[in-house]
Amino acid sequence: MALRRASREIQLPMPVWDGATRLFHWLLAAAVVVAYGSAWYGMTALHRGSGLFIMALLLFRLAWGFVGSDTARFDRFLGNPLAALRRLAARTPDTQVGHTPACGWMTVFFLGLLAALASSGLIANPAVHALASKILLGAIALHLLAILAYAVVKRHDLVRPMIIGRKRLPAATPAPRMANPLFALAVLIAAGAVAWIVAAML
Repeated sequence: MALRRASREIQLPMPVWDGATRLFHWLLAAAVVVAYGSAWYGMTALHRGSGLFIMALLLFRLAWGFVGSDTARFDRFLGNPLAALRRLAARTPDTQVGHTPACGWMTVFFLGLLAALASSGLIANPAVHALASKILLGAIALHLLAILAYAVVKRHDLVRPMIIGRKRLPAATPAPRMANPLFALAVLIAAGAVAWIVAAML
């Protein structure tokens, strides 16, 4: 009944993800593919470069989680983990402006795992690097299954908003604050500079 009532509400397209967050997401996905591919084919220079690029992206996302748009901020989507699990099991209408609670915790897990992977590669810790790469493959598979489950069971389309930045939400939903794109570019440049300096020191 909740889904039917939600479908009868007036819904309007609303911005939910800023361009910086979406660009980070897809660049990170591409960089991870390049990292695995270059490792498989023994392309050492490309593998190290992709790891450095991933580190720069992670530094950007860490900063953006504190100074970015409302939907990108950690304090807006991280809550009680038990409550996140309970909501994950509920078949509720899709009225979430940004990350769902469960997706928020998965995001933090991915960021931490990728940080361990990139840093262990840069400091040449093969054991940690190999373990983190195996865990990441499993996490990616779980992530894709979760996207499919949300689409089929809960009727939540998680992919389209991350591409176009907008989704249809009840008209009374307050619009999130979006940060200035030029500010995002400045944060990204600073993150890249820090990553380059750290890599040069190792």
